[in-house]
Amino acid sequence: MVKEIIEWIFCIIVALMLALLIRYFIGTPTVVKHTSMYPTFKENERLIINRTYRITKRKPKVGEIITFEAPTKEYTKWDAKQSNPIAIYDKEPKGIFNKFVYYCLEMTKTSYIKRVIAVEGQHVKIENSKVIVNDIVQEEEYLNDDVVTESDVFYDFIVPEGYVFAMGDNRSNSIDCRVLGCIPLEKIEGIVVMRFWPLSRFSKF
Repeated sequence: MVKEIIEWIFCIIVALMLALLIRYFIGTPTVVKHTSMYPTFKENERLIINRTYRITKRKPKVGEIITFEAPTKEYTKWDAKQSNPIAIYDKEPKGIFNKFVYYCLEMTKTSYIKRVIAVEGQHVKIENSKVIVNDIVQEEEYLNDDVVTESDVFYDFIVPEGYVFAMGDNRSNSIDCRVLGCIPLEKIEGIVVMRFWPLSRFSKF
């Protein structure tokens, strides 16, 4: 009897570890909780996030939709420096258990979902309600016709090495890199590859 209980406990532990490894390194479902990516994503839609990025170290490409750990600071136009447009992360969890819950279970972590607009080395300018990357005005067909892009915080800068610049598609209702700064690659959790619910809006990305 004791042997059977031990075997069951061992099987449960192994199953949980495999599930965590798959979730952290392979892929995981997630739920859209806000409207910052509307009309591309609506609230309560279900997505699949590809997390093999952690293993392959493939850098996200312009146009891809990513999830990332939310920075701890929002800049204002008074303290933002166009020469140093980087996101701040200064509240690391303390202790092994808290780190496990935060990084592996992600139960206490806030994540954002945004679209990559520019990658390292690219010059970004936001002016006259337009996004200009390397002197080319971007034709953002995924935006609603009435959407304008404005920023008085980060608006003229070069994306630093090892970072990406991302924004929500619903520009007037999105907390993104315009006030957060560029996101370091190590804080990116994964790349959206599929919407599986509702079935009527099933699509791959």
